[in-house]
Amino acid sequence: MKLRSILALIILSLVMLAGPQLAAAQNAPFPGFDEYVNKAMKDWEVPGLAIAIVKDDKIVYAKGYGVRELGKPAPVDEHTLFAIGSSSKAFTATSIAMLVDQGKLKWDDHVTQYLPGFQLYDPWVTREMTVRDLLTHRIGLERGDQLWYATPYSREEVLRRIRFLEPSSSMRSKFGYQNIMFLAAGQIIPSITGNTWDDFVTERIFAPLGMSETGTTIRTLPLSTDVSTPHVKIDDKVRPVAWRLIDNIAPAGSINSNVVDMAQWLRFQLGNGKFDGKQLVSEAAIKETHTPQTIIRIEGPYPIFYPNAHFFSYGMGWFLSDFRGKKLVEHGGAIDGMRAEVAMIPEANVGIVILTNMNGTLLPQFLCYRIFDQYLGVQPKDWQAEALPKIKTLEKAGKAAQDKIIADRVKDTHPSLDLQSYAGTYNSEMYGDFEIDLVDRKLVAHFGPNYTGDLEHWNYDTFQVTWRDPVMGKGFLQFCLNAKGKIDTVDLGPMGKFKRMPDKKPAAKN
Repeated sequence: MKLRSILALIILSLVMLAGPQLAAAQNAPFPGFDEYVNKAMKDWEVPGLAIAIVKDDKIVYAKGYGVRELGKPAPVDEHTLFAIGSSSKAFTATSIAMLVDQGKLKWDDHVTQYLPGFQLYDPWVTREMTVRDLLTHRIGLERGDQLWYATPYSREEVLRRIRFLEPSSSMRSKFGYQNIMFLAAGQIIPSITGNTWDDFVTERIFAPLGMSETGTTIRTLPLSTDVSTPHVKIDDKVRPVAWRLIDNIAPAGSINSNVVDMAQWLRFQLGNGKFDGKQLVSEAAIKETHTPQTIIRIEGPYPIFYPNAHFFSYGMGWFLSDFRGKKLVEHGGAIDGMRAEVAMIPEANVGIVILTNMNGTLLPQFLCYRIFDQYLGVQPKDWQAEALPKIKTLEKAGKAAQDKIIADRVKDTHPSLDLQSYAGTYNSEMYGDFEIDLVDRKLVAHFGPNYTGDLEHWNYDTFQVTWRDPVMGKGFLQFCLNAKGKIDTVDLGPMGKFKRMPDKKPAAKN
């Protein structure tokens, strides 16, 4: 038989094998599903969205909706790439689980066994923190995300500087979401294996699961022709924005993928570490990541996000709650202009991934609930329609708080000093230098290569900063004078106070 004929038979066989799954993948969860999704996208102002559903170890639905970028015709399909944000955390937890399986470490080993130079503010916490603590959001720290977000600091430098972040609670006393601790967990991998977190995840997870279109950095996005564009609502208008490079926090949230690849991840998780007949990680290790580790109180906005939950907790890389009387294992993800949701109900052997190109939207979570209703055979509820007015109320409350700030502004005040006196270098041990220059009689702020903002006097010694990157919005800088009437510090709000550094003396001229 000629080679061409053999190839044709192989291709035909592959098509016949793939055909039933591809056909099944277009069976909508319920009649009118497309109309339902499209209307919800319009109501929630989501430009593009992709959904995949896994049931009984098969992809039963995979489809894209809307467009990759507003104003352009290219549609979203099941292969369109999105950022999955913090849904990446489960990949890091699973990677650690693989090392536990190999006997390379234990969940409750002290972190300093593997990262001897890693320190936190409290020496006792430094000594006692375990690998499990890093993966369960119970270390006792506020987020400190300004340390990595849009900064030039490497993974190593982010971990070095986190020692200056003061604790907000005692260790293991309460839930406190912490991206940088997942970075620390990811950095344990090269300390043991010699491979970067990126290489380990690619070789040990992406490759065996056939996630060939998935990557750990936006640097590889140009290799694809099917990439979504992030969108953010600015001044009440949804606009496309640039992708954000977040390689320095990668183990906490840098993975980019599509719903077809993420469906393989769901199959693997629902299979308790087994994929296509091969056990890639032990069932015990996977179940440990799905086991409650840190209790979360259902208060604040959580009753809106988890309206059916009686209990809420965090495992390792997964949020855990109850839905319709069954265990729900899920994790959302958000980075500039993108929002993801990856969710499973193991008892029903069903999982859903929804990826969107709209900043912070909660539509994916509520769409998952509606789809789960169908697969659980319960009376369906329009979760997203019920949630949207509540979300709008929260947004109105935020707007009202901003309006109050404007209303409370004291008018007809002036800075204590001339503008040149505010220019200079300010320093924080944790964040580094914050520069303020006087340019054409206006103050301009710089923090690293990516933060540049224009200052406008607000009242007294407070200035409003408008960052030139529209995603970063606005903020306030409050200058504090010492007893001699000189500027001593500037308070940057979430980043705390920066100390005024001595002015640099001009170099002596010969």
